[in-house]
Amino acid sequence: MASRDPVADLRRIAFLLESAHEATFRVKAFRSAANVLGGLDPEETRTRAENGTLADLKGVGDVTARCVAESLAGEEPVYLRRLLATEDDDLPVAAVHLREKLRGDCHSHSDWSDGGSPIEEMALAAVEVGHEYLVLTDHSPRLKVARGLSPARLKRQLDHVATVNAQLPEGFRILTGIEVDINPDGTLDQEDELLARLDVVVGSVHSELRADEAVMTRRMLKAVANPHLDVLGHCTGRRLPTKNNDRAHARTSSRPPSDFDAKRVFAAAAEHGKAVEINCRPDRLDPPKRLLRLAVEAGCLFAIDTDAHAPGQLDWQRYGCERAAMCGVPADRVVNTWSAEELTRWAAGH
Repeated sequence: MASRDPVADLRRIAFLLESAHEATFRVKAFRSAANVLGGLDPEETRTRAENGTLADLKGVGDVTARCVAESLAGEEPVYLRRLLATEDDDLPVAAVHLREKLRGDCHSHSDWSDGGSPIEEMALAAVEVGHEYLVLTDHSPRLKVARGLSPARLKRQLDHVATVNAQLPEGFRILTGIEVDINPDGTLDQEDELLARLDVVVGSVHSELRADEAVMTRRMLKAVANPHLDVLGHCTGRRLPTKNNDRAHARTSSRPPSDFDAKRVFAAAAEHGKAVEINCRPDRLDPPKRLLRLAVEAGCLFAIDTDAHAPGQLDWQRYGCERAAMCGVPADRVVNTWSAEELTRWAAGH
């Protein structure tokens, strides 16, 4: 029986673990092993598998070594087979159809800010889930806890993205972007000249989330009217308890949604042609369904985004699609059902 690619199998396992919100240490075990073996001569990997010394390598454990041996023997690793058998794809038909129409993701993070993986790895994972593009939206300077990008670092990232794009498979590209903080006064936390250079700008509130309704409404209205902003990210800022099996990272407390005049904010978004994000993260699912229905009634555009901080999280769009279908979001008003050319032309029009 022909052998399989053990590195690809290890990466696939890590992807599925992330998608299922499994423990971080398990994901790291498989990604670390894939990185170690990816740097070895394939013949050395085979020899070590045959003589049982794979686990002697730093970064390769008994479980990952067993998966490699099964791959080299031409068998689908038992660990991978079990994950595939329990993969949750039980979505309503309308949500499945919407997900099939998505051509990209407008909100993602890399290890340039608070993401866990390099840009290249995020891009290849986006190819794997069937995307034509991925908008890279690392944080802006104000969010220091997330290693937000200064103007100088953002400029370096733009050059790096151009280099990476030249090496990616034909038909896929990374679009430049940022998740820019909406400052308390409603301005955006990055230089206008740099924001103008980006393909897509997501603007989000990350601070003073308990401000009173009038203050928060003014803040959001000013941001939505800013010509550089394209997508209003996770508009309520709420946090939900998660089912993450990683005790070290599980979120055990919730954060209530911010108070703002949703009708006014969504009306402004529709007037200015801006998209309201349907954030797919299990600990956000923002906006709540009540507000999502208001945004539909207001005639808003939408972006169904994962806000992914790791490769496997790019598969979380199913959560947003389910909510969008439930709330009657029309597919033709979801900006990431559009081609990269249509998306960037729309954003540039602001």
